[in-house]
Amino acid sequence: MQLLLLFPQTFTAWCNSHLRKAGTQIENIDEDFRDGLKLMLLLEVISGERLPKPERGKMRVHKINNVNKALDFIASKGVKLVSIGAEEIVDGNAKMTLGMIWTIILRFAIQDISVEETSAKEGLLLWCQRKTAPYKNVNVQNFHISWKDGLAFNALIHRHRPELIEYDKLRKDDPVTNLNNAFEVAEKYLDIPKMLDAEDIVNTARPDEKAIMTYVSSFYHAFSGAQKAETAANRICKVLAVNQENEHLMEDYERLASDLLEWIRRTIPWLEDRVPQKTIQEMQQKLEDFRDYRRVHKPPKVQEKCQLEINFNTLQTKLRLSNRPAFMPSEGKMVSDINNGWQHLEQAEKGYEEWLLNEIRRLERLDHLAEKFRQKASSHEAWTDGKEAMLKHRDYETATLSDIKALIRKHEAFESDLAAHQDRVEQIAAIAQELNELDYYDSHNVNTRCQKICDQWDALGSLTHSRREALEKTEKQLETIDQLHLEYAKRAAPFNNWMESAMEDLQDMFIVHTIEEIEGLISAHDQFKSTLPDADREREAILAIHKEAQRIAESNHIKLSGSNPYTTVTPQIINSKWEKVQQLVPKRDHALLEEQSKQQSNEHLRLQFSSQANVVGPWIQTKMEEIGRISIEMNGTLEDQLSHLKQYEQSIVDYKPNLDLLEQQHQLIQEALIFDNKHTNYTMEHIRVGWEQLLTTIARTINEVENQILTRDAKGISQEQMQEFRASFNHFDKDHGGALGPEEFKACLISLGYDVENDRQGDAEFNRIMSVVDPNHSGLVTFQAFIDFMSRETTDTDTADQVIASFKVLAGDKNFITAEELRRELPPDQAEYCIARMAPYQGPDAVPGALDYKSFSTALYGESDL
Repeated sequence: MQLLLLFPQTFTAWCNSHLRKAGTQIENIDEDFRDGLKLMLLLEVISGERLPKPERGKMRVHKINNVNKALDFIASKGVKLVSIGAEEIVDGNAKMTLGMIWTIILRFAIQDISVEETSAKEGLLLWCQRKTAPYKNVNVQNFHISWKDGLAFNALIHRHRPELIEYDKLRKDDPVTNLNNAFEVAEKYLDIPKMLDAEDIVNTARPDEKAIMTYVSSFYHAFSGAQKAETAANRICKVLAVNQENEHLMEDYERLASDLLEWIRRTIPWLEDRVPQKTIQEMQQKLEDFRDYRRVHKPPKVQEKCQLEINFNTLQTKLRLSNRPAFMPSEGKMVSDINNGWQHLEQAEKGYEEWLLNEIRRLERLDHLAEKFRQKASSHEAWTDGKEAMLKHRDYETATLSDIKALIRKHEAFESDLAAHQDRVEQIAAIAQELNELDYYDSHNVNTRCQKICDQWDALGSLTHSRREALEKTEKQLETIDQLHLEYAKRAAPFNNWMESAMEDLQDMFIVHTIEEIEGLISAHDQFKSTLPDADREREAILAIHKEAQRIAESNHIKLSGSNPYTTVTPQIINSKWEKVQQLVPKRDHALLEEQSKQQSNEHLRLQFSSQANVVGPWIQTKMEEIGRISIEMNGTLEDQLSHLKQYEQSIVDYKPNLDLLEQQHQLIQEALIFDNKHTNYTMEHIRVGWEQLLTTIARTINEVENQILTRDAKGISQEQMQEFRASFNHFDKDHGGALGPEEFKACLISLGYDVENDRQGDAEFNRIMSVVDPNHSGLVTFQAFIDFMSRETTDTDTADQVIASFKVLAGDKNFITAEELRRELPPDQAEYCIARMAPYQGPDAVPGALDYKSFSTALYGESDL
């Protein structure tokens, strides 16, 4: 207060700036306010209200009554008057009078100043800091020494009226000139009286804070119109910032959607390529490439797809909260389009895997059949070697009778052998036909070889018939025949064929896929082995016939002419082939046991996979059901729910190693070429799809809660209101389906106090609400739609009219605005944003460069390309 006494002219000037509106002035504060008349007049001018009629008497009591009326009026405005009484004012107490005037200034000139909800003093200081921020050598931190050099006063004037001050010519080292320049300009052009003395301010170590505040508050009120413009600019900046952020999110969505759709577009043709390869190795490489796609390339795209849906939902929520139209992606880039493309991808994926496995099975069977064809063809070709030459030989023309007999018998044996080979030729032809039907890549060579065998077989038949006719022609001249040799030949040939067939069977390739199949082959092999004792006895009997023939010849001194004339099957050949059969039996045993071990290993892999799959599959289903339940029965704050859901999501992510283990087991099964598993109904494809759905569902549920938090915070909905809304919704959601039917929704509204009873007025109100929450007339109201409706009912939002009004302030009440005004009032990026998008103004009052802020503001809240 001591320093205040140094600046009575400040308060005097302030009072006179208001009193002259009433046609009067004061010269001395402590003297001119003693009778209370001018004090009451001052209060009426600055408040705009009428005070009680003053008393005009000259007596002390009249003066005290007038001052008391003034003090009572001040107190009625919420001002606490401490140690200030009417007697001190009437007695001319300068200290008390100045204190009272400061109280009036504080209440009627400063208290109403509020910037960002700060106190009056802080608000006025913040306003000064913002206005002078761009000016060099100005740093307003208080209401005393920050103003001593006069630059701050000049900066305030220049900021609002740049044509009045040449700021760049001012020098910081000349404070008196600076101060006087500001005071004179303010008095001359702004109607702000000179309340301070430049020399007093410069020569005072710490100028009086109340005096500076009083004078600065006059600047604030003089530039109140500019303050309105700043408020309007702040509102516009806020609206434009929302639009710019939303546009950025839309661009991100379009880019992500394009990338994902392009990947799907490139991938589907690869999955739909069904050009088969010639070998199993090439097809297995295709299968490995497909597994690599499943393990490496697809999972990141699954995450991108899920994130895209989350971004889309978040964007739509922000648009609703800012009262903007819903985002419509470019044609073909809707979430539904991406889901359709994804469904097409998974269908192609499933078909491709099935085709790969079927092709591998086909090629495996083809390889098996081709090898079987080669073995049988080679065996047959070895048998036919030399047979044509033998059948064409005309040895019977020079042979003896016994030789002829022998030749006939030998030919009969050959015919028996030939008939026995008929089945083999038919098998070869059947295998070749099957290879053709299965589109074997080397069918040409197979057919050529098969045709050669068939042609040769026909030739052998024709030659056999011709030779029989020649032999039978001379048969009548033959009388003797060696019965023993004949009997030997007849028994040896079938036995020889049996041994050859046995060797073929013992060396025959096999392919099985189950334990039951290999056990069937083992059983058949065991049955074959049980016939070996009988076969051995037959061999001994055949050999005994040969020995008996030799014994009779020797005992009768008959000289046999070489080998048995009726057959080429010698005892040595029989014994050699029998030994071969004996060697092949244990080899066959070993091969079957190896395959049995392989099938047992495959069965182990099936059981291992099914054991894990039968745990993982139900676990995923259970989690899906739990998420559905959690999303309906959420308790606690939204933050608690979000934290709980993220913990729940983490527990799901932590379960991923079980999926990885199952993938490893599935790969072992595929590498073992196991195509079925009777121990489980779950395939790896089912598990993968279920896992992807589980991750997507929990992410969507988290996103829903995040959007509810956005809605709550943006609309100012309290946690209690949000819980009340959730509790009411859940109460009427009887089937826990996440949506209410019309009757359920009506009951919910009634519970919240809405007048939608079954009468004409209630029905009309309910129909209005339904058109808002269910614009597509689906008959269902989702929780998000319910929350959006309640938030609109309980909170305020920016509107196009509000933005238009703000632009009108910046434009000085004109129907248009110029680029220069936008650049002056708005931050650079937002000013350029408006200039680039505003249409030219077409009204009759238009000037060059006029911009239409009304259509621009309307477009912000309607369907447009902004």
